Order: sequence, then structure tokens, then C-alpha cells
Amino acid sequence: MKTIVLAEKPSVGRELARVLKCDKKTKSFCEGRDYIVTWAMGHLVELADPGEYDDKYQKWDLNTLPMLPEKMKHKVIRKTSHQFRTVQGILKRKDVNRLVIATDAGREGELVARWIMRLSGWKGETHRLWISSQTDQAIREGFKNLKPGKDYVNLFHSAEARAEADWLVGLNITRALSCRYDTRLSAGRVQTPTLAMLVRREEERDNFEPQEYWTVEADLGAFSAQWRSDKGVNRFNSYDKALALASKMENREALIVEISKKSKSEAPPKAYDLTEQQRDGNRYLGFSAKKTLQVLQGLYERHKYVTYPRTDSRHITTDMVPTLKDRLKAVRETAYRDQINMLLKSELKTDKNFVDNNRVSDHHAIIPTEEKADLKNLSVEEKQLFDLIVRRFVVVLSEPYRYESIAMTLEINGEKVYARGSRTLEKGWKSIDRQSGYTEMEDDSAMPDQALSDYVKGDKFPVKSVSTRKGLTKAPARYTEATLLTAMENPSRFVSDKKLKETIRQGGLGTPATRADIIEKLLSSYYIDRKGKELVPTAVGIELIRIVPEMLKSPELTAQWEQRFTDIAEGREQTKNFIGEIREETKRIVSDVKNSKLTYEPKNLSRKDCPMCGKKLMEIHDKKGNPKFVCQSLACGYEDEPERSSDPYRRQGRKERAMNSRLVSQYSSKEKDTMTLGEMLKAQMKKQQ
Repeated sequence: MKTIVLAEKPSVGRELARVLKCDKKTKSFCEGRDYIVTWAMGHLVELADPGEYDDKYQKWDLNTLPMLPEKMKHKVIRKTSHQFRTVQGILKRKDVNRLVIATDAGREGELVARWIMRLSGWKGETHRLWISSQTDQAIREGFKNLKPGKDYVNLFHSAEARAEADWLVGLNITRALSCRYDTRLSAGRVQTPTLAMLVRREEERDNFEPQEYWTVEADLGAFSAQWRSDKGVNRFNSYDKALALASKMENREALIVEISKKSKSEAPPKAYDLTEQQRDGNRYLGFSAKKTLQVLQGLYERHKYVTYPRTDSRHITTDMVPTLKDRLKAVRETAYRDQINMLLKSELKTDKNFVDNNRVSDHHAIIPTEEKADLKNLSVEEKQLFDLIVRRFVVVLSEPYRYESIAMTLEINGEKVYARGSRTLEKGWKSIDRQSGYTEMEDDSAMPDQALSDYVKGDKFPVKSVSTRKGLTKAPARYTEATLLTAMENPSRFVSDKKLKETIRQGGLGTPATRADIIEKLLSSYYIDRKGKELVPTAVGIELIRIVPEMLKSPELTAQWEQRFTDIAEGREQTKNFIGEIREETKRIVSDVKNSKLTYEPKNLSRKDCPMCGKKLMEIHDKKGNPKFVCQSLACGYEDEPERSSDPYRRQGRKERAMNSRLVSQYSSKEKDTMTLGEMLKAQMKKQQ
């Protein structure tokens, strides 16, 4: 008898098949003496569309909402139905008696496999492969330590609850908004509060009024010192007051009245999880979150140089410590050869900053594997991202940065000024990682860091000059993908409930694996634009947040859901209880939209009329920043792209061809274009009668 191994992607499936010696290869599966390895292509099964429950749902109509099927149906995705039939056929073979789920080790991976098993009617013995890297050694070890499939049933129930809840809320609110305002709108429990954060930031910027302020700084020759009040305030709102203080200190003498020197250390930054990796990919390489994930997947699946990327942990477990030196040796032929050789000569640092079993959930941090890295095999983008991963890995294992912190208080004619400085004792990890010292833009009025190690209390200095510096308060910066990912990871400041604050601090908006897709969905829906690195809400996005039900704008809904998903996964709650409450929630949301007195009035309507329905077109921009005009009517869907339409060599898209056909049909004469000679004679005879 044989064991079927179900992977999530063909590339992963073929690698598993090679290790398991499945030499017979087809485009849909690989077979050997003991194993048959096949694969999904992402999801092969999905929740059925509304129209498959009732014909009345085929048409978008406010009167048919909410849509609340008694039992959710599933369907095979048409595009990949051939692969589903292959998997189903193998599962029904007489010589198969065991299944190993080898889809991605996480909530969504479990859902992919279990829905295929359900629709295929699989009832046999089931085991789970749970690994965090795709190296041959990891695969062999994983198959030696397969887990019982029943151990992951609750994880599947959690994933299914998420899918059904998103269907109920997402599809209903999207249809309700679109029908209520006769325009194409979409909303959901993650994308809407994410968009709300962007809109809120834009409103803060629009309402921001810059304020002038002045600081006073004394030049003492070898260093400078800044005035600060007893309450720690270093700014004046009045130029006259700043000038008066400066005059009081001019041509005087500064006396050190207090000096403190403290030895401090700064631990290395933690290892990468996916969100931190995406942040650095955006900050230093200009990659979008989606681009970073795509490149990471290639490094993980194809090259096997890094561990599982879709992780939310920045630590590793104690059982991995013996492998660390082998991982360092695997990446020795990189820019960090000297630092790696030094690390290999001594016992590695494995403190709680890196090794902590309690901080690892499904998968550990993203680190190199034991597979020897050959940079010649990598594309330019893969090399760039791999460099970040290797750098961070070496940094995490390095010694802390040690320094002496120096703070001085000086007195000038009865006024106190302050100076600060530092002296490096051991560079530690900072000798390696020039990038991980990234900080947000510094405050212009902050005290500069200077070399102050040679001074003692009682030293005096002549005041060479005193200057007043004018500054302007700055509006909050727009989000970049890096800062938006941070906000999505921890949106707790937008949550008022203390318990929910803690819940969302643990989970955030979406998961590390889905946040990139949420950002891309907001872009493709024209709710936000990219302007350089900045993400800017469009007029459509701003208007959507104005009219959407209040409860969908806050991360609280997601916080509540994520806590329930965790409870389901850990066996503390039943799916039916959660879904029952979601159905009631859906009714309330749809009712709010139906009864809303708000009107939809986007501020980016152009002067152009839609040639299909006559409504004003909205002006938006595509991903490349080119202007685009879209009809706001739900029933129409006309799109006009002036930049592309002027190119005689371009290929028309499917939607554009359909629109052109409708326009031709609408405005063309219904008379025949050609006539036979006989038809022409008959027509002429009729005219003469």
C-alpha cells in the first residue's frame, strides 16, 4: 500500500517527491514505490458564490440582502479543476491507505488540504508534515516525525471559521454598499480599518497647522549645549523670549555643575519575522511588501537558502541551537566572511533575545538554512534580500554594542544648559549592521550627540556665541509600506477596550502572510495611490471611509475575531457559536447601510461623461501613475485609459473588448451593412410603388 503526500504548490511537491524517491513524474503528480506526491495550486476548493445558493443572488440587489445561507457550500475552482480531479482520483485508488498533509504549515495551509479531503471524500488515516525549511535534511526529519492529523483538526476549524466569517461579512457589506450607492465599492474586516488608518493620517495632515518655535543653543568651543527648562521644555513659542534668553547668556562663562557617565549596552535587533523583513525590504531596497514575499518564497522553495517565510516569530527554539554553526558555515561565502569566521571560533551567544521556546508559535524566525549558498544562482533581487537575511543572522549572534553615555548640566548666568555625548567601548553588532540602526526622522530640536569624555565637574568654558534657531512643527508623515506594516502589526492605539488592546497587540490586522495582499488590494481597488514611497488615500478611499459603518473602521472587530480564532484553534470554543454571532453581526451591518442617510459624493469626478451610461467619470491613477477614468455606476463598469488608448500596438484587455462590443452594439445602425443585387432591386421596386 502507498501513502499520498499532498503539497500546496507544484514546486514544493516536486522537491518532496525527489527526496522520497518518486521517480515516475507527470505534470500532476510523482510516484515511487512507497509514496505518491501530488499538489494543490494554492486553493483548489473555495466557498461557493452567492448565486449557487439561490438564483436571486445572481443579481446584486439591496432587497436580497443579507445573504445568510443555512450551510456554507464549497466548490472546485474551475481554473484548477483538472488538478483537483487528479488529486481526487489518487485519493480513491485502491492501493492508497494513508495521507500526509504537506501543505504550508499554518492555518491557511490546513484549510487548503482539508477542503480537498472533504470534497474528495477522504476518510482514511491522516498524518501531518510540519517543517520550517525545504532542505533535504529537514524533509527527511519531518517524515520521521510525522504528527497525527487529528492534532490539527482544531486549526482547520479556526481557518474555516475565518473563511466563512469573511464571506458573510465581506460579501454582504460589499454588495450592500455597492447597491446602496450605485457604485463599485468593497469593504472587509481587515482592508477597511487599514484604509481608515491611512485616511485618518491624511485628515491629520490636512488639519495640521504648523507652529513656529525657537530653540537657544550656546557654542562652547569644543561642544555645544542647549537650553532647557526645569520641566524639560526646550522650545519657545515667542522669538522675543528666545532672543532675551540668548542675550542673557552672551559673553558669559559656562560652568559644569553636574556630569554623569554610565556604561550601557544595546542588544542586537531581533531576527526577522515576515513583517520585519517586509519593512526592511521597503526601507532599504524599495520593495513592496508583496515583492518581498515573492522573493522570499523563491529563496525558500527554489533555492532552499532560507527557512519558512510566512512566520510571525522573531525567535528560534532551543533544539535549533546545535545547527547554528552549520548555518553560519553555509553562508560563509558572502560579504560577512570575516565576521562569520570570528563567530565560529567561539561559543555562540544564544540568549533570550534570539532563543526562546515561549516566543515561537507555528514557525520560528527567518534565518538561513544549512544549504550551502551559491550567490551565482540568485537574481539581483534575491541577492539583495538574502544579504539582509544573512546580515541580520550574523548581527543577532554578535555581541551587544557597549558604550559610555555622558550627560552634562552647565550653568550660564543663572540659566541651565545641557549637553550629551557617548563614547564607544565595544562596537559589537554595530560594526556589522549599518542598516539596523534605522530610526524615524529625528526631531530638529533634539540635542546633538558629542564627544564629552574628557571633562569633569567644575570645568569652565567661555561662551563663544549664543544662537536662536527657528523651527516649524511638522505634520505627521504619510504612511509608507514599511510604516503601514508596523501600524497593521500593532494597531492597538486605535482600540479603546483594554482586553482587546492586548489581543490585537498579539495579532494585529491580518496575518504576516496576508498584509501584503491587503495593501495590493487597496491599490488595485483605487482606494490608495503610491506617490514615491508614500501611500496616499484617493478621493474614493476617503469617501468610502466616510460612508462605511463605524464598526468596520476600527481594528476592534479584527481583534475580537482573532481572539475567537485562537480559542477555536486551541479547543476552547466551537465554530458554530462564533459563526452564529457573525450572522447576527452581518444583519446589523447590512441594516446600518440600508438605513444610512449618507450620500456618496467622491471629490474626484471629472468633467467627462461616461459614453455608456452618461454619468460623470471618476479620475484615478493606475499602478504606474497613469491617469485613468472609471465610471462610478455599479451597472456600467466603463474604463478609459487615455495613455494606453493612444498606443496603436497595445493589446486590448478582456474588459475593454467587452465594453467596445457594447458600444458598437449600442450606437451602430441595425440595418444590414451589405445587400445582394436581388435585395437591392426589390427595395427599389417598393420605393416606386
